[in-house]
Amino acid sequence: MNITATIIGQVVWFLLFIWFVMKLVWPYLQRVIAERQKIVADGLAAAEQGKLTLELSSKKAGEQMKEATVRAAERISSAEQRAAQIIEDAKAAAKEESSREKAAAKAEIEQQYARAREALREQVAALAVAGAEKILRREVNAQAHAEMLGQLKGEL
Repeated sequence: MNITATIIGQVVWFLLFIWFVMKLVWPYLQRVIAERQKIVADGLAAAEQGKLTLELSSKKAGEQMKEATVRAAERISSAEQRAAQIIEDAKAAAKEESSREKAAAKAEIEQQYARAREALREQVAALAVAGAEKILRREVNAQAHAEMLGQLKGEL
């Protein structure tokens, strides 16, 4: 056999094989490759969209955390102010109650003082009457002594 004929035969069969592949196998491979490229492109687009969504969600979460922190600080401040107001109100109420009790005690003391003074006056009057009675027993002029006792009682 001749090498040239073998090479020519091989070239012919190779060309037939290339033609067969180009007609039957190549379109199928191109379609599969195109579908695969589309799937990969869609996956990359979805990954990019997911990345953008993740960044947006992270920003929103950060903003919401800042807002929540601000609201919490406002609520704490408001609660502290309310507590201070309640304490001040309680102090004012306690001072008012203290003043009221002090005034009531003062009035009670004044009443007791007036009663003691009146009792003392009565005792002094009784002693004066007893003294006058002793004097009257010695002296007979009862009317003059009664006037004197009345004046004494009025002075006391």
